[in-house]
Amino acid sequence: MTETVREIPGPLGPLEVLIEKPTGEPRAVVVFAHPLPTAGGTMHTKVVFQGTKALARIGCLVLRFNFRGVGRSAGAWDNGVGELADFRAAVDYAAATWPGLQIWAAGMSFGSYIAMTAGADDARVCALIGIAPPVDKYDYASVIRSTKPKFLVHGEEDELIALKLVRQFYATIHEPKELVIIDRANHLFDGQASEVGDALEELLADFSCTTP
Repeated sequence: MTETVREIPGPLGPLEVLIEKPTGEPRAVVVFAHPLPTAGGTMHTKVVFQGTKALARIGCLVLRFNFRGVGRSAGAWDNGVGELADFRAAVDYAAATWPGLQIWAAGMSFGSYIAMTAGADDARVCALIGIAPPVDKYDYASVIRSTKPKFLVHGEEDELIALKLVRQFYATIHEPKELVIIDRANHLFDGQASEVGDALEELLADFSCTTP
């Protein structure tokens, strides 16, 4: 696996990205969004890092990036509106750079809202992956309507988004779908970030958007 740091065009200027390439030919490209910037979330957040490594191990090319105003990315926090545009710009780059590959949208916490919403509304994206989704804080209507495959990972003891709320949300979304609960884990999966990577690896090792 190899990692490359670069900048890609964003709505307000460059977006800082890290691109993780798997060993061998990739089977999909995953655009991975980080947690809430105003709470310290970046593309280097442990769960994003571990998730990226896991997806690369199962043959995915992973593009994680910093939202506007984070790291070297141009712009400033925009309450989710501009961040959705940032994600779409990253998908634009992925589609143009690796044509023919499936595109999966992934994100953690606030990033899951961005990734799953943008992915649900973009015909180029064929799978939605949400880690610790804040389903009671943002409007997931596009995700609820979507019939694309959905994969959720949540901490059993998440102190910010109760597991009960995620189970209720899960009940409203269309198949195909899967939900993995990480035992004893809090919102940031402190000390258990690698378990999130393990869960993604297990969920997606044999997945393809073209699987009947």
